Amino acid sequence: MADQVRKVMTLVDDVLGPEVAGAYLHGSAVLGGLRPASDLDVLVVARRSLTDGERRALLDGLLRVSGFTGGLRPVELTVVVESGIRPWRYPPTGDFLYGEWLREEFETGGPPRPEPMPDLAIVLTMTRAGDHALAGPPPARLLDPVPYEDVARAATAGIPELLAEADDDTRNVLLTLARIWSTLATGEIRPKDAAAAWALDRLPPEHRPVLEHARELYLGSRYAEESWTGELRAAVRPHTEYVVAEIGKLSGT
Repeated sequence: MADQVRKVMTLVDDVLGPEVAGAYLHGSAVLGGLRPASDLDVLVVARRSLTDGERRALLDGLLRVSGFTGGLRPVELTVVVESGIRPWRYPPTGDFLYGEWLREEFETGGPPRPEPMPDLAIVLTMTRAGDHALAGPPPARLLDPVPYEDVARAATAGIPELLAEADDDTRNVLLTLARIWSTLATGEIRPKDAAAAWALDRLPPEHRPVLEHARELYLGSRYAEESWTGELRAAVRPHTEYVVAEIGKLSGT
């Protein structure tokens, strides 16, 4: 991990240099530990928006240093402009977002553009909690705290998109729904395996096996090793419907 993080930060420094106000490792790497299929999550706070040339250079570099083969982990790199998140307002705007799930889109359509990014409410909250600076001051000095109401709004905003991916990205969908449920119930953003453990204690017996399997996959398997029996696959939809209903009770939706 350390070598890959250095490569990402060298790329960021080459492209943005003194325009980087801060860079932070967040997610599994600092909250609970990396698992076999975990991303390397990096947040960069820039002093200004990226130029078109910088977007292309950053994308080209990430396509080389992120992946699933050759000892690489997938990198999720988010760039935000400091003035766009401080003072905090909702929804925030992300200036650049790279993730492996978007690779084909970027290869054909070009670099990412600025866009509203509700998930930043969660990313910034996790970054402050992780407190792992790669460059610049500690995150609490650069990032305003996000009100709980906005964290809750961001958590529920992506549910329709999540459900649409339930057949293709089952593990992550189930674990993310468990984390949303846990976050709304407790106000704490847990690592995915911890959120799943919390949810398992509260699920009826018939809805536990699919989440138990997703948690086991998360703890011990890469995506290429993932498998679902017909019985488990058939139980996914009833499980997600139950969890979404519980989330709705907490969110009022």
